[in-house]
Amino acid sequence: MSFFSAPGIRPWIGLLTLFSVAAAAEVHNIDATFEPDFANPQKNQFKNQTQSEGFCRQAPWACEPFGLFSLIARISFEASAPIQANHSDPRLGGMAKVPSNWQNITVTHSSGDTQVVQLRIAGVGHETQLPDRVAELTGGGGWDDLWEGGGWMHAPAPCQGVGTFSAGEVGYNSFWKVPTGAGACSKQAKFDIPLSMRYLYFVYAYELRTPDPLKMDAGDYTGSITYTVGPNMDFDMGDVMIPSDSILTLNFNLKVTHTMKVDIPPGGNRVVLEPLGGWQSWLNQGRKPTRLMRDQTFNISASSRFRMNIECEYVMGNNCALWESTAGHGVPLEVSVTLPNGLTDSAGQPVKRRRLWRDGSGTELFQPGFYLDRKVGTLHFEVARDAVDEMLKDGYARSYSGNVTVIWDSEVS
Repeated sequence: MSFFSAPGIRPWIGLLTLFSVAAAAEVHNIDATFEPDFANPQKNQFKNQTQSEGFCRQAPWACEPFGLFSLIARISFEASAPIQANHSDPRLGGMAKVPSNWQNITVTHSSGDTQVVQLRIAGVGHETQLPDRVAELTGGGGWDDLWEGGGWMHAPAPCQGVGTFSAGEVGYNSFWKVPTGAGACSKQAKFDIPLSMRYLYFVYAYELRTPDPLKMDAGDYTGSITYTVGPNMDFDMGDVMIPSDSILTLNFNLKVTHTMKVDIPPGGNRVVLEPLGGWQSWLNQGRKPTRLMRDQTFNISASSRFRMNIECEYVMGNNCALWESTAGHGVPLEVSVTLPNGLTDSAGQPVKRRRLWRDGSGTELFQPGFYLDRKVGTLHFEVARDAVDEMLKDGYARSYSGNVTVIWDSEVS
């Protein structure tokens, strides 16, 4: 096979390949993954793991800048009638119409959570085979003479050419980009083409929009979309070109891997509450403290949604308590949290001194806007003034204590 290119045009070197097609639906799998990247925390996107076939593999420079991927549909087409020269009906020559509008595909997690993937078909290519040499059909001419407007490298509007092709005496491999919402793109034959012109297969390019992985559960999300192939169907090559298969199914699998880790500095699991400025004002001047408090920092790495609540050794309503065993007296302990920038509540608001309760009310959902790697947050522990007055009784030595478990739970329904 020989190859040709117009001046200043990059040739696309391809091979003429034959495929045998089984009488079964064509099924393609599209796999995408997300893993948080500490080196690029602002990039919250899935990576398409499905290797391109056909055009985008051979000419990545024409696809990668536009976010396009391509796959080969091993569905052949064969003309059911001769193609007449100068035909007036575009459906009786070479044409292509693909589902170029954005479509929503629901993908579902084992938990029942659903998300939406958007897809559109953004290009189409053919491996065309003529029943005779192009020179015989055109009386000594070439591919640019056979079709109105030149060879198939020169895409008819509204499709767009990519400036590359491969060709031989009977075969021509080309590709057209298809804008969003484009209708049919057709080529008029300038010479008669007897039975029977064939497309050995077709290549389709697709553009993909994936959901925000930071708002998804860890694990696999699966879904599918089924297209019809044939005259007046989703993939429509006109009334003359009849496909060997009428069904093309795309299966999607989106795999989400999250990071959720909280580190407490050494010694941070033992919290001692004191008045602001320490006990000296009371010991030296007899001035009772108005409250007891302690802030404890922690480092959080998170790419997933989570919720928070507390569990208590001593319970006082929806709160935890500190207990003095000698006096048999308890006081409520207020626990709250401040999360680092990048983490917000379900309303998108920053989290500053948000109360933590046993039932988790008000802290049912926190979500990252980007991957956080070892960012600093703070737990606030406090005994309010009324309770402090009860604790500091003259003539009594008391020691209050209690265990509080703070829970960061990434299993968010």
